[in-house]
Amino acid sequence: METIKVRRRPSKIRRRKQEDVRLSYYSRTKQMEFLEEAVLLKLEETITAQETVSDYEFLFDASDLVENPSTRLPICLCIDVSGSMKGEALAELNKGVHVFFEALREDEVALYAADICIIAFNNEVNVVQEFSSIATHHSAPVFESSGQTYMGEAVNTALDALEQRKLEYRDNGVDYFQPWLVLMTDGTPNGALDQLSTAVARTTELVKNRKLTVFPIGIGQHADLGSLEKFSYGRMPLRLQGFKFKEFFSWLSQSMAATSQSMPGQKVPLDVEGLKGWADIAV
Repeated sequence: METIKVRRRPSKIRRRKQEDVRLSYYSRTKQMEFLEEAVLLKLEETITAQETVSDYEFLFDASDLVENPSTRLPICLCIDVSGSMKGEALAELNKGVHVFFEALREDEVALYAADICIIAFNNEVNVVQEFSSIATHHSAPVFESSGQTYMGEAVNTALDALEQRKLEYRDNGVDYFQPWLVLMTDGTPNGALDQLSTAVARTTELVKNRKLTVFPIGIGQHADLGSLEKFSYGRMPLRLQGFKFKEFFSWLSQSMAATSQSMPGQKVPLDVEGLKGWADIAV
């Protein structure tokens, strides 16, 4: 006797499940295609940006801003590494920056709040470290000295970097404290006069509008405090006692730690007593 196989029509529930599976597969496939296109587009944009980057443009990695939502304290170290810094001054500077990195690592809040950019300048302006957390850096940079003191160009580069970093914060919904600029030099500015005057004007405007805090530090007896004073509206420049870079950077890291534990907009008093350990002033 011949057996006839009857193919039953799937129930409504089963048909609905099959349809859901097909839609889910279609959705995942489209998502993968979209992600692949986005990655390729981002890669093309990055390559284009790298090919056209100018002296005052920066390529920041925004992934840290997404993964670490801590309120940031952006600080730019703008450091003179001209030929006159050669010898003991440069050696102590390198030790001081190392102390700065290690001190921040010991404070968990400051470690993730501190967003550090380091600019070294002589005849050229070199962005040694773009804005980033030192948690992603294994060691502090080591500086070498040569050339003259292109201070105006360096400060303009620092201000450009700070402005662009603030845009990155806003784009990623990250809160931030008022930026800090540490300007350290042992001499008199060289370079283009228009760059110097522009840098002074920009800095003064930002400080007056409470959008920037500047720490102008003179290194040695030949540092031109008069020029530094132009960058420090409402704040006198300080002269380092000898080559007490380690003491200064320890003080700076403690000040950053105190600020990072406050709220944005809250006034944090400067540790004036701590200045006595490294600044050549009467306090």
